[in-house]
Amino acid sequence: MKTGRKLIDEIDGFKTPAGSCAFWWLGQHSFAVKIGDAVCYLDPYLKADKSRLMPQVLQPVDMTNAAIIFGSHDHGDHIDRAAWPEIAKASPGAVFVVPMLLRQRIVDELRLPADRVLGVDVERGATVGGIKISAVPAAHEFLDLDPATGLHPYLGFVIEANDFCIYHSGDTCIYEGMQAALRRWRIDLTFLPINGRDAKRLAANCIGNMTYQEAADLAGAIRPGLTVPAHYGMFEFNTQAPQPFADYMKIKYPHLAVKIPVLAEPAAVKSTR
Repeated sequence: MKTGRKLIDEIDGFKTPAGSCAFWWLGQHSFAVKIGDAVCYLDPYLKADKSRLMPQVLQPVDMTNAAIIFGSHDHGDHIDRAAWPEIAKASPGAVFVVPMLLRQRIVDELRLPADRVLGVDVERGATVGGIKISAVPAAHEFLDLDPATGLHPYLGFVIEANDFCIYHSGDTCIYEGMQAALRRWRIDLTFLPINGRDAKRLAANCIGNMTYQEAADLAGAIRPGLTVPAHYGMFEFNTQAPQPFADYMKIKYPHLAVKIPVLAEPAAVKSTR
């Protein structure tokens, strides 16, 4: 397993022709994705935490190749606040994409240049260097809206570039209208959480996600080219083995491809369009 600069060098050298991408799982719901010549980091969680069950494969200083850093919501394993200023220094050309509701808070509290932090929401996407970004609401147990602004605190992202389409759901449960909203796109690759939820975790303020069965049914509804389970294996109190998800998909949706990611190992994906 490559880590640090060796992993960055591998990402930089990986070729992704039109109609393809490559990804590397960084643990939890974190991925490095190369799409064309651009490297995007989805919810990178890099914190040195004694409760981690997975090793850190990157340090912020290593990340010199970032074009876009995505943060789907303001929880520490999705917007790693200590890491972001260091990533901004390591990749001075990178921009940070967050829910519009959080944008000013992130600028002010992390002291990031305002022109490097982009806010998106359902009716407000963005385009960065030819990469089109759309926002999809996420129901992190609840489909919350800020009452003052009507903006969403939790989002998923649809990323389109290089004749390829990626959906990173962020942390979410299924909600009414979700499947219909996602059918607007022909998704080549999706990353879905499978860690589930229960009363014990919610009582401890550990807000939950889809169960692996629900994630499988969402994949069955939107029919991506490849589904990758995520958000597991990092914390003992909040995990789910991925193999039951893969087994369930094989039985219920045998026509859909699944890949269980391997930490820091490259995976190349071609569009089926």
